[in-house]
Amino acid sequence: MRKYAFLFSILLVSCASDEDVYTDIPTENTDIPVVPTDPIVGGVDMSDYFTINFEALSNYSNPDYPIHYINSVGDNNEPATNITTDNGATLGRILFFDKQLSINDAVSCASCHQQGIAFTDNNQFSTGFDGVSVTGAHSMRLLNARFYEGESFFWDKRAPTLEAQTTEPIVNSVEMGFDANNGGLDALITKMNTIEYYPALFETTFGDTTISVDRIQRALAQYIRAMVSTDSRFDEAFAQNFNPNAPGNGIGQDFPQFTAQENLGKRIFTTNQGNINCSGCHQLPTFALNDNVRGIGLDANETTIFKAPSLKNIGTSAQFMHDGRFTSLTQVVEFYNSGIQSGALLDNRLMQNGQPRRMNLTEAEKQALVAFLETLTDDVVINDPKFSDPFIQ
Repeated sequence: MRKYAFLFSILLVSCASDEDVYTDIPTENTDIPVVPTDPIVGGVDMSDYFTINFEALSNYSNPDYPIHYINSVGDNNEPATNITTDNGATLGRILFFDKQLSINDAVSCASCHQQGIAFTDNNQFSTGFDGVSVTGAHSMRLLNARFYEGESFFWDKRAPTLEAQTTEPIVNSVEMGFDANNGGLDALITKMNTIEYYPALFETTFGDTTISVDRIQRALAQYIRAMVSTDSRFDEAFAQNFNPNAPGNGIGQDFPQFTAQENLGKRIFTTNQGNINCSGCHQLPTFALNDNVRGIGLDANETTIFKAPSLKNIGTSAQFMHDGRFTSLTQVVEFYNSGIQSGALLDNRLMQNGQPRRMNLTEAEKQALVAFLETLTDDVVINDPKFSDPFIQ
C-alpha cells in the first residue's frame, strides 16, 4: 500500500526516578549507516536466541504517521516517564513472545494476542498455562491501544495504566501462573536473572542489569503502544481525500476508492443517519474508544462500564465483546441496531427519550455498515516483521 509520510518529532524526556533515566539509554543515530556485524550485546551472543539485528533495530520510536493522523498523534496515553525507544520496545517484543515468563514455559503474552489476527485470540476464551483452564474474558485486540485516552485498561478498567496492565496476565492463576502461590513477580524476576540474555538486554535498555517490575512493565507498554494501524483501505482512502479545511478533515465526502456500499456504511458510522453516530464513541481515524464512554447496554442493568479496543482490524476477529458472545460483525451491528438494553450506566448517546436507541436500519444499511467496518482491516501491521516472534524457532 502507498505510504503517506507525515513526520513528527518526538521530544525524549527523562523518567521521574533517578534510578532509571531514559536520557542515558543508547539511541540510534539515523544519519550514520550501520553495518550489522556484531550480534554481541552485553557479552551475550544474541544470535543464539533471536532473529533481531541488534545493530540496526526496528523503528518503534519515530513512526511516520500518515497525514490524516495529524490531529491524533498527540492524543495518546504515553506518559512522559515512558517515552518509546527502539531499545525499550525491542525488549518489550522479546518479553511479549517469551514463554519463559509463564510458570511452566508453556505460554506467552503472544499466545493469547496473536499478531496475524490483530493481537487477539480467535477462541472465545484463551487457554492458560496448564493447557486446560480458560480465561474469564475474551482476549482484547491490541492495535492502536496507545490512542485510548482513558487511564484504565482491561475490559473492566481494573488496571490504572497500560504499564500496570502488562504484568497482570503474568500473575494470573490461569493465564501465566506466577500468582501469589508461585511467588508472584519476585519469583519471575529470580527466574529471569538466570536467563542469559535478560540482564544484558535490561542493561542495554535501562543502563544497568537490574530487572524490576517497573522496567518489565515499561518495556512491554512501549512495544504495545508501537502497534499502530495506519495501512487499512480506510486509511489509504482517507489520506487521499484528506482536507484540513473541510468538516472532519473531509471524512464526510464519499471516497472514490470505496464502493457505494462502503460509502453508505461510512455515512452511517460517522453521522446520525443511522440514529447513532458510531464515531462519537469510536474516534476517527484511530477508532480508539473515547474515554468518556459509559455503558453500552450489552445486558440489562449492567453494573460494569466496559472499555473496548480500537475497531481497527475488527473484521479479522472471530469473537466480539468482552465475553466473546458474538461471532460475526453482522451480530454486532444487529445488537446496536435493535438490542441495546436499559440500565443506569447506559451511555446517553445510546438513549433516546429515556429509552435505548434503536437504529432501525434496513438490511441493506446493516450490510453496508459491516462492509465499512471491513475496510478497517490492515494487512500491513499484522505481517510487519517488527511485531513478529523474535525467537529462533
